[in-house]
Amino acid sequence: MDHFIADDGEAIHFAASGDGRPMVMLHGWTSTHRDWNPFVEAFAGDHRVIRWDARAHGGHQLQTDTVPTVQRMARDLHNLMTGFDLRDAVVVGHSMGVLTLWQYLRDHGSDRIAQAVLIDQSPKLVTDEDWAHGIYARFDWARNVVFMRELERDFAEAVLRLGADGLNERARERYLENGDSIEVFRQRMRKLKAKPLIDCWASLTAADYRDVLPDINVPVLLVYGAESNFYTLETAHYVRDAIPDASLLVYPGVDHAPHLWARERFSQDVLAFAGRTAPAVCR
Repeated sequence: MDHFIADDGEAIHFAASGDGRPMVMLHGWTSTHRDWNPFVEAFAGDHRVIRWDARAHGGHQLQTDTVPTVQRMARDLHNLMTGFDLRDAVVVGHSMGVLTLWQYLRDHGSDRIAQAVLIDQSPKLVTDEDWAHGIYARFDWARNVVFMRELERDFAEAVLRLGADGLNERARERYLENGDSIEVFRQRMRKLKAKPLIDCWASLTAADYRDVLPDINVPVLLVYGAESNFYTLETAHYVRDAIPDASLLVYPGVDHAPHLWARERFSQDVLAFAGRTAPAVCR
């Protein structure tokens, strides 16, 4: 992989493929740039497809003491955009990648971004008596504190349980079946350094981007899973209604990673959106 040097001296790894209009792809928490590999062939014909390993994710060995907060990742994104003078970009974010983009828009504006594709995320993860559109629609701060303690005890198992204990019944069944795919994921999580990822989670759950959504001044395509592990359709509708120029697609029968379960459809929808040909909208 290539890398660029962030303004604190950290080397941020990325891969780039294709030529043309930039498409920057931001993965979710505990994931890597490899999540986007299935889409490179489809997108690289018309775009320079740039996908990174966010700070503390993927193959990163942290060289600085900087805590990998969402604010720092948004600054890393700013360093990437300005360092390579990316303009008129399509930014695609999944889960944590959406929060990173929202923080970027808050801190740096949208001058370099023309369109955004946002996959299955809430602007505020932790719920309270006035906010029911976060994780599970019932993940308050006390529950988050318990979860973070579980991360400290057994990071891999806690991450697995986060997906299994949510709204998707099949995910819970797969976890209880404890088949090969669950074990592969468990072993991958065990190879990660837990402390920086727990620090990252703390910043994600402290964030609130509800004030950012009405100020987004670029077209946005929202893609949500009808059977998301984490978010109800009411969350998707809230985000759609809060962003001035947003279209919502709900993929039936899929979870928090609708793009990975419906790869061909997602590729077609994103290319149609990037080409400013509106896909069929679910409202």
